[in-house]
Parts: sequence; C-alpha cells; structure tokens
Amino acid sequence: MMTSSLMPRLVRQGVASVCTSRSQKRIASVRHPSPSVLSITRRFAAPTKPALATQHSNQSPDDILSSFANLDHQRASRTGFPEAVFGQGKTPTQIHSILDSMANNVNDLMEASSIDDAVRLNAVSKAIIATRIDKELYDAVVEIGPLQNGVLEYHETARIISVRANSLLGEDSISNIPTQQPSVVVACAGTTDLPVAEEAAITLSLSGVPVTRIYDCGVAGLHRIISALPKLRDPTVGCVIVCAGMDGALPSVVGGLVDVPVVAIPTSVGYGMSLNGMSALLTMLNSCSPGVGVVNVDNGFGGAVWAMKVIRRK
Repeated sequence: MMTSSLMPRLVRQGVASVCTSRSQKRIASVRHPSPSVLSITRRFAAPTKPALATQHSNQSPDDILSSFANLDHQRASRTGFPEAVFGQGKTPTQIHSILDSMANNVNDLMEASSIDDAVRLNAVSKAIIATRIDKELYDAVVEIGPLQNGVLEYHETARIISVRANSLLGEDSISNIPTQQPSVVVACAGTTDLPVAEEAAITLSLSGVPVTRIYDCGVAGLHRIISALPKLRDPTVGCVIVCAGMDGALPSVVGGLVDVPVVAIPTSVGYGMSLNGMSALLTMLNSCSPGVGVVNVDNGFGGAVWAMKVIRRK
C-alpha cells in the first residue's frame, strides 16, 4: 500500500514528465515546421541584399533615375533659371543620381555649343544646385562615390551642394561674368539668419551674379545699416535681398533707403510668438516701404531667383 508521503512526490514526477513530453513536441514542431508554414514565409520574405543588387545591376542609370524623378532640363531656356534639387526628404542615392544627370546634361550642352555657334550657354544654364542638404546628408551622398559627370562641392552654412560639370573643370567662372552684370546686395539682420542669407548668396554666385554681403546689421543697432549705405547705394547694385527674423523690420528700413527693388526673406528665428517666422512674414507683407517684395519663410533660394530675374531686366 502506498504511503501518503510518497503520493505527492509521484504526482509531481508524473506532471513533470507530461510537461517535458509536451515541451519536446513543441520544440520539435519549431525545428521542423510544416511545409505550409515554410511556403508562406518564403512567399512573403524580403529579398536578400544580393537579390536587390541583382535587380539594380540589370537597370541602367537612366532607368533607375526615371523610377523616382522626371528632370526638366529645358527649364533654363523657358524661365531663365535651371531646375534645382530640393534635398530635404530625398535619399542620398536619389540626390546623387539627379545631380549626375544634371551634370551630364551640361556636358552635352557644352559639346553642342562647341559644334554649333547657335547653342550658347551662360553661367545660369551651367549652375547645378541642391538646397537643404545638411552635413550628414552630404556625407552620405559622398559615400556613394564620385559623380561620373561632374565634381561635388559643399557649402555648409548655406546647406547647398553645387556641381561643376566635367566640361567646365578647366574654366574660370569669374572670367565668365559679364562686365556690365548688375550686382545684388545680400543683407541679414543677425548672425542666426546666416543660413538663409548664404543660401541666397551662394545661389547668386553660382549663377554668375556678383554679390555683396552685409551681415549682422539689424534694427537693434540702426547705425550698422546706416554705415552700410555706400554699399547699398552703389550704382552697380540692381537689387537688395534682406533676410530677417524676430520682428522682421529690416526690409522696411532698407526699402526706405534705396532706389532699387528689395526682396524680403523672413526667417524662422525668434522667441515664443515669432511663430517660426510667421511674425516676420506678416511684418514684411505689411511694409509701409513701397517696392518691397516678400518670399516664403527661410526661402533663400527663391529670393535669389527673384532678384536674378529683376536684374536681368536692367
């Protein structure tokens, strides 16, 4: 007869053996999944890196580019300024491919101009620009490798990548600026406005426009902009770009001191209720100085193109 002391121990052993048996069956089922499970996982599994590489290796650079971009190489002839790349939100591979295609287009135009005198290129049509490129994104573009059709250059403060097409590498860009080309003054209220001001200034310089910079001349120290009057009123100046955040008052002041058009660019700089540039934008839109035009917040590139179209009419 089994004693009462042995009963609990045997029960525990029995339970343990049952649990062990069930665990072994579960492990076996995991190690050897059924054919239906294997077929499902294989169907929906992501392709491996070699498979992806094989896919891209079967595509030409033009095919890859056309899968995400439709470049407008004729924009310069229609509008006076070529298409530019807005880098924010694009992948490094996309930026690399687009810039290389743009450089290839400039090379083709240069070759055509050497054969046909009717094909003429100015500095604007040779400009290749990508804006809103932070340093991390630029480094990722460089890591992909050099362009086939041009050479990259990074302007860190402006957050711009420019490309010099291979056909232009031996060309002096300074000597190609027309001697009678009007210049543009780029002024900014404070040092924190520099990225927007430099976006405008670099865009103009790459397009063959002479630029004079007047920085840190905000209305909190009005004597600074007054002392810059000789530069603002120079007879070669055809337009003035003014970048300002906070109260955005500087364009109105400049507009009352010069006889050329003023392009006002509000920046997203300021405390609290500056509302990321909305306060400066509203001030500029309500300017009491006639002849002040306003572009969007932080749009240095747009302000530069606006100014460029103004001076080309002179």
